[in-house]
Amino acid sequence: IKAEGFKGKVIQLWETVMVRHGLMTVGIPPCGKSMVKDVLAATLAAIADGGDMYRPVTQYVMNPKSITQGQLYGEADLNTQEWTDGVLAIAVRNAARANGDGRRQWVVLDGPVAAIWIENMNTVLDDNKKLCLNSGEIIKLSPVTTMFFEVRDLDYASPATVSRVGV
Repeated sequence: IKAEGFKGKVIQLWETVMVRHGLMTVGIPPCGKSMVKDVLAATLAAIADGGDMYRPVTQYVMNPKSITQGQLYGEADLNTQEWTDGVLAIAVRNAARANGDGRRQWVVLDGPVAAIWIENMNTVLDDNKKLCLNSGEIIKLSPVTTMFFEVRDLDYASPATVSRVGV
């Protein structure tokens, strides 16, 4: 990637972050999706003293396809009915709690889109901004939380999901 093209992608990503709380970067690996995101995060951290718009970033990165649905969202033990949070639930809860610390919170799902987990994200990505868990808990995203999806393609993403994010 030429430097000017790369800088343009970083700027495009920042503009999307500013207007959407959910977004997808799409492209074949290794086209630079993660690098664009990481350069933007480093840039925001470098200029963090420039006011509220520019804050350091905390990233929670996971591959949703590498784990089960229960490990991602959480699940109840079949014997004890005790609830165990999944990694996404933990990340979103931590991001929601960090509202007042001045850091942007990016929950990054880096991996292929699968209908089995992406459809559960629709309430997070719409104007409700809430993650609804099977335990009955509802976690509201904070104003500083952005849901990132780094995907190869949108073959298994429904029109409902794609319409809720910046691409």
